[in-house]
Amino acid sequence: MGFFSKLKSVLKKTSDGLSKKLTELFAKNKLGEEFYEELEDILISSDVSVKTTMEIVDEIRDTAVKEKCKDKDYVINLLKNELFETLDYAEKPEFKTPAVIMVIGVNGVGKTTTIGKLANKFTKEKKSVTIAAADTFRAAAADQLSVWADRAKVRIIKHEEGADASAVVFDAISSAKAKNTDVVIIDTAGRLHVKANLMEELKKMDRVVKREYPEANFYKLIVLDATTGQNAYNQVEVFKNAVGIDGIILTKLDGTAKGGFIISLSYELEVPVFFVGTGEKIDDIEDFSAKDFVDALFE
Repeated sequence: MGFFSKLKSVLKKTSDGLSKKLTELFAKNKLGEEFYEELEDILISSDVSVKTTMEIVDEIRDTAVKEKCKDKDYVINLLKNELFETLDYAEKPEFKTPAVIMVIGVNGVGKTTTIGKLANKFTKEKKSVTIAAADTFRAAAADQLSVWADRAKVRIIKHEEGADASAVVFDAISSAKAKNTDVVIIDTAGRLHVKANLMEELKKMDRVVKREYPEANFYKLIVLDATTGQNAYNQVEVFKNAVGIDGIILTKLDGTAKGGFIISLSYELEVPVFFVGTGEKIDDIEDFSAKDFVDALFE
């Protein structure tokens, strides 16, 4: 199954809601102010933010008026194009090796599973991988990560529970440099901004990577549970302010009818989506495509 097919499947709840509402809208309303007001309501109900929704609909209205268009398919194409451009607005840096990926986020979003999937993905791409088990805060976190490392057949560097997380990062980087490893993936403790000590620990790990491995391409990726919708804004802002965020990894898209939140979040906070989880299996993670995402919304 290709990426588009998988996306179509995981976006089914969002797509069904959007398609049904758009069909009903076109059946009862001709293009006019009432039509555009209802289009705004539909996008907002899919969890696109009010700010981004208004910008998208204003652009569609202006273009349709200028082109004197009243055709349903033309308006749908305008909508798809606006959604694509909005989602594609944040520039995604090219992924290059040697790479260090620091995976961050709050508890329960699926970081451990995501790291296992990423390790497996890079291994299949013929890249060597080392995982740094730097979540020394949560009981048995390193043990759970070891299971995924075994499944992906990659090396893991870990210390005792309660150890200094930055020391794990230091050792993993030292090992990776010695062995010319392509990708280091750093697990981190799930944290909220109210846990000041954990945020400081994250900043320390960030400094260690930059100091010890300045020649590496360093990516800080936040894992977001799609079912949290607009609540993910606060998570991204907090981590972006603390250490900077280069990109997003989306999980649990199949569990929500409000997948549209990522369109406005990525646009307004200028953070691109790097990867998307498409299921529970170790192979179920893909490079993100804004075009395929938008196309899947309309299938």
